[in-house]
Amino acid sequence: WKLVCRGLYQGIMFKQLILVLRSALFYVGYVLATIVMSFIFILLFPLMSPRRRHGFAAAWCKSILGWLRLSCGVNYEITGTDNLLEQPAVYLSNHQSSWETLLFYSLIFPISPILKMELLKIPFWGWALRLLKPIAIDRSKPREAARSLLLQGEQRLNEGNSIIIFPEGTRSEPGTIRKFSRGGASLAVAG
Repeated sequence: WKLVCRGLYQGIMFKQLILVLRSALFYVGYVLATIVMSFIFILLFPLMSPRRRHGFAAAWCKSILGWLRLSCGVNYEITGTDNLLEQPAVYLSNHQSSWETLLFYSLIFPISPILKMELLKIPFWGWALRLLKPIAIDRSKPREAARSLLLQGEQRLNEGNSIIIFPEGTRSEPGTIRKFSRGGASLAVAG
């Protein structure tokens, strides 16, 4: 009995070690690719049209999703893409990780996400993200954030961009749904 338990424990430990190593491999590649691509984006984006910028961002997101599949074995299936609209629209989604942000950028073109202002301050990545004209809001000032969301949201829709908003306001645990803020629905009705 002890031998069986020890063997099972060692098997579990080996699987966990492999999982940690694969995750570390992903993050090393992700960080390096992000730094390199951010420099390229920062240098080239001012010379590009907004549409071309979004094309580069979509290509980068697809490559990161591919790297995640290769390094960690993460597979996924997308259904319902026939429901995505050809014209600009407001999309609301739950938010559990940065994965769905990458996925939306690779599926909907062009897109302006609603995000917290702090993300634009991240060196390299945030600087490049700013050039894609997301709608950055200050969550510490809810009234101002709501006004900014509606004003910038309508502007982005008029420019031909779809909007992605995570109405729970932050990431949630899988299977958990937080209270939705009204901003996304207000923008969808106003837009």
